[in-house]
Amino acid sequence: MKSTGKLDYLELPATGGTLDRVKAFYSDAFSWSFTDYGPTYSAFDEGLEGGFSAEKEEAPPKPLPVLYSEDLEETLAAVENAGGEIVRPIFSFPGGRRFHFADPAGNELAVWGK
Repeated sequence: MKSTGKLDYLELPATGGTLDRVKAFYSDAFSWSFTDYGPTYSAFDEGLEGGFSAEKEEAPPKPLPVLYSEDLEETLAAVENAGGEIVRPIFSFPGGRRFHFADPAGNELAVWGK
């Protein structure tokens, strides 16, 4: 439900000719679909919640989108097969386990699961 003050949208860069590669990556790795709005913008609708980290060693230097997976190992393989770069292998944290990856545009994201 849209409401004043609620997070509603997330934009990530896909500059330097990477838009088609980024769309193909997320489609292949996570089955995302896109709506194109002209040649330089493509939208997705995949859900969003969030949090802040004040732990100096763990806090990301910039926003970190985090996706969910029912099977981390399977998703890690899908990310690699789609051309993503694993930048932090699967590790445990207080809520479960996760890994970090870079997409073809260099954006860092994480995937978590139990």
